[in-house]
Amino acid sequence: MAVKIGSKAPNIHVSTWVQGKPTNIDAEKGNVVMIDVFQVNCPGCFLYGIPEAIELYHKFGGSGLTILGLATAFEDYDKNTLENLQKLLTTGEVIGETQKAFAQYGHLKDGNKLPYKIPFPVGMDVLIKESGQITDDKVMDFIEGAFPEFRTFGDRKKADLKERVKEYLSHKEYTAKTFEQYALRGTPSVIIVDKKGKLRHTLFGASGQLETIIQGLLDE
Repeated sequence: MAVKIGSKAPNIHVSTWVQGKPTNIDAEKGNVVMIDVFQVNCPGCFLYGIPEAIELYHKFGGSGLTILGLATAFEDYDKNTLENLQKLLTTGEVIGETQKAFAQYGHLKDGNKLPYKIPFPVGMDVLIKESGQITDDKVMDFIEGAFPEFRTFGDRKKADLKERVKEYLSHKEYTAKTFEQYALRGTPSVIIVDKKGKLRHTLFGASGQLETIIQGLLDE
């Protein structure tokens, strides 16, 4: 069951902490916690999402904000791997679509490396190998987690969505536990938890509101 806004935020699932001191939401009570969720093979994550998180880290990191990075995988499983995450964090090397995008904009350093370093702890989401048939129950579980407004849709829209989800699930090799527990819609995404450990926001893409949201929660 997906976590609801306003409820207690469960700990993120981390298979390996690749960088920084291991921690989690329950260890950060009293701080606002922002979790930057990305994929290694996600140009938008490295062009927009992570740089924004780094900016907030430097602005609010000493003022009660904890920022954690979480690499996940809901597609391109051959590229969004622990090994590529480790390579990224130790050498700065980017791969796949991320590498192509940075090369296109002339942003690469030393041929294939990020022009910046990620300063906060980063872990890898827990990935569980998919098995079994795609049942109607499985389709509906996915839909109800990702589309809470599903029951308000018209019949045709419901049927179209079910078919799209079946198609997605047929190519899905792994379940990413944190990604699905928080019903995230893609990457880059941000999970924001208040000082009391309650989930306040899950945001997908560039919202332009992160600094205002964080400042408001720090002021509470």
